[in-house]
Amino acid sequence: MTDALAASLRAQFTEELEKVRFASSTVTQDPERFGVAPEDAARHARFSVATAEVHLALLEDTVIPHLGAGGAAGRTAEYQLRLLAAPYVEHNDYPHDQG
Repeated sequence: MTDALAASLRAQFTEELEKVRFASSTVTQDPERFGVAPEDAARHARFSVATAEVHLALLEDTVIPHLGAGGAAGRTAEYQLRLLAAPYVEHNDYPHDQG
């Protein structure tokens, strides 16, 4: 299940990053339209994009490479994967029944 979960989470994080980049670009181009001060829009955009990038980097760089490894590294990677996936348990693409 860890391979399916990792793939599902990778797809979810990639999609979220694309959405955040688009939304951030939209709001920072015309913040008044959304009732937001330009400096607040820019700050929130930077934070949102950075957060999405960090989630994807954490998964790609520190979790996936260690999945299936023996010992503590493998157990830690699987635990981290499950922690990262926890908010998505109710998502349609969460691999509940896959072994």
